[in-house]
Amino acid sequence: MVGSGIESATAQQAADLVHIVSHGPHCLDGVTAAVVVARYHAGRDVRPQFANNPEINEVLLAIEPPPTGRKQDLWITDISWNRSETDRHLRELANNGTRIFWVDHHRTAIERLRRGVIGVPFATMVVEDTYAASRLVYEHLLARLADERRDPGNLLELERLVLLADDNDRWIHALAGSRELALTVAAMQGTDAFRDLLTIDGQVTYTPSMREAEERVKTELAASHALAERTRSERRVGPVTVVAAWCAGYPSEIGDAWGRRTANAVLAFYDTKSRGVSFRRSPDCAVDLSRLAERFGGGGHEAAAGCEIAGIDERDAAALAAEVARALAEID
Repeated sequence: MVGSGIESATAQQAADLVHIVSHGPHCLDGVTAAVVVARYHAGRDVRPQFANNPEINEVLLAIEPPPTGRKQDLWITDISWNRSETDRHLRELANNGTRIFWVDHHRTAIERLRRGVIGVPFATMVVEDTYAASRLVYEHLLARLADERRDPGNLLELERLVLLADDNDRWIHALAGSRELALTVAAMQGTDAFRDLLTIDGQVTYTPSMREAEERVKTELAASHALAERTRSERRVGPVTVVAAWCAGYPSEIGDAWGRRTANAVLAFYDTKSRGVSFRRSPDCAVDLSRLAERFGGGGHEAAAGCEIAGIDERDAAALAAEVARALAEID
């Protein structure tokens, strides 16, 4: 667990231009983290962008220095980068006056930070696995509002949303509706989820577009399950069974179902929607999936991670199983 609050909340003049780069736009935790930051900066020029792991470096590299006469903040939430040129670009932004805030909870980010391979002068950094990123952002900004003696009312309305996102992202699933909300967000178009959650009420009442997405989930989930079953392929690596398949979204839900029926399994899904590979594991499996994903340039958590494997979309599930088995055998 690594955490750092480097600047006083009132030490510098507030920025009028706020960039938010977060995991999404189909990840409940990443979208909620962005919503929390946007609510805190209500009334300012807030520009949210969303990226998955393969895209994050390019998205950050495209952030420009602040325009003349403007103060700029950059919030990076629920995601991290993995290229040295991105580090250099972030340092240049900081040197040109951009305050950079980084909040993440993924094991890969924590380990890279501990190894000292990230060299960016953050204004504030909270990188720990106590909670999901949205809750880390929420609690950090509530504390800042208290320091600034500002009314937290606008942010407090997001408490239930944040708790649902945290409950789902850490796979606790103790709060009714957390998993369903995550699926609904995953099914929404573009940045619609961010737009709707930005103005959501304290009870997280679904908007009409959220209701439409909820209905689509049922149909899409059934189709994705069917595709996975048709393409399923297995490989053995010692006591571990590597199971690979193609899916059309919903890798977590398929992984949850398959993990209950296959013991000591590492599950790898090529998602035809995101064009990325998602790793999940059965409840009795001890493989650290964040380390497995790192072999392919990705990252994540011990029990859920992801990456991109070049050219895998032109192959099949048997080839994916072979690639994952090979990488798994190389992990210490």
